[in-house]
Amino acid sequence: MAAAPEPGEAGKGKPFKLLGILDVENIPCARDSILYGSLGSAVAGLGHFLLTSRIRRSCDVAVGGFILVTLGCWFHCRYNHAKLRIQERIAREGIKNKILYESTHLDPERKQTNGNGSN
Repeated sequence: MAAAPEPGEAGKGKPFKLLGILDVENIPCARDSILYGSLGSAVAGLGHFLLTSRIRRSCDVAVGGFILVTLGCWFHCRYNHAKLRIQERIAREGIKNKILYESTHLDPERKQTNGNGSN
């Protein structure tokens, strides 16, 4: 008899790995890419079958659609994720500099207000 999981560990367990290598829960964009790829595969394969009625070629088109849509979604999502991380890093550095230089002679806002007040 297995022990019941504790309330704090309800969601924790063995991570879901696709094909034993791709950890879908912890890798950003992996889940969405796989889901969109499978949807693209179904649409491409079914659409090709309805147009041509060739089963083998429709399966080939479905596999190709899966690969193309999955890779397209993966690269698009990873690009946006990297761009967001860069923007967060720039904002974090700006806040850190604001905290460091506030009320010192190196504060750029202080120089601007002093220049405007003397005119």
